[in-house]
Amino acid sequence: MTLSPSSLIPFTTTCVYSETFIPYYPAMQKTARRSRPAARLPGRPREFDMDTALDRAVRVFRERGYHATSIGDLTAAMRLATGSIYKAFRDKHAVFLAAFERYTALRQQQTRSAARGANGREQIRNVLLSYVEHSRGIEGRRGCLVVGSAVELSALDPVVGARVSTQLASNESFIAGLIRAGQADGSIPRHVVADDTARLMLCITQGMRVVGKARLPLDAERLVGAAMKLLA
Repeated sequence: MTLSPSSLIPFTTTCVYSETFIPYYPAMQKTARRSRPAARLPGRPREFDMDTALDRAVRVFRERGYHATSIGDLTAAMRLATGSIYKAFRDKHAVFLAAFERYTALRQQQTRSAARGANGREQIRNVLLSYVEHSRGIEGRRGCLVVGSAVELSALDPVVGARVSTQLASNESFIAGLIRAGQADGSIPRHVVADDTARLMLCITQGMRVVGKARLPLDAERLVGAAMKLLA
C-alpha cells in the first residue's frame, strides 16, 4: 500500500505486546498536520510506502539508539528527502514514536504467532523459545527497541516512558494469561502464582534481549528449560 505523507488515513493496528489496539498512524497524521505549510506548493506530493519507511527507521533506532541517530541517518535509511520526512512527521521524535509503534505492532504479531501449543504450558514454552531466537544472531545484535528505549529514554522522556511501561505491562499480562490458561487446562499447577511468575518471566525475556545485544551466547534448550521450572 502506497501512502502520501500529506494524506494519511488514520487506522489502528495491533501492538506486539498488548491485548489492546494502539494507533500509530493517527499520531503520525497529527504531527504531519502541524508541519504542513499554510499554502501548499504546486505539484504532486512525493509518495512513499509508510510501513517500509518506518521499518527502515526502526532498524536504525534499534542499532544506534535514539540520541546517536541523526536526521541524516534517517533520510539515508528511509530513502527519503529531508523535506519529505519533515512533511510526514514534525521532527526526529515524531519519527521515533511512529517507528516505536510499528515495531511493537510487528513484535506482538510474532509473539502471538509463537504462542501455539496443545495447552498453556506448551504455549509459554514456545513463546520463550521465540524470545531466544530473536535474541540471537543479527536480530539479537540489533536489539529490542522497547528495552533500548527503557534504558535510554524512559527516565527523561515521559512520552516514551509511558509507551515503554504500557508495552511491558501488556507483555506481562499476556504471559499471565497463558499461565492461567495452563492452570485451567491442567498443564500448570494451581499453586503457581500467575502474576508473580509472569513478572519474573518478563524479566527473563527482556534480559535475553540485553544479553543478545551484548553478543553473548544463548542456549535455547537450557535457558527455556530453566525458565519452565517456574511453572513446576
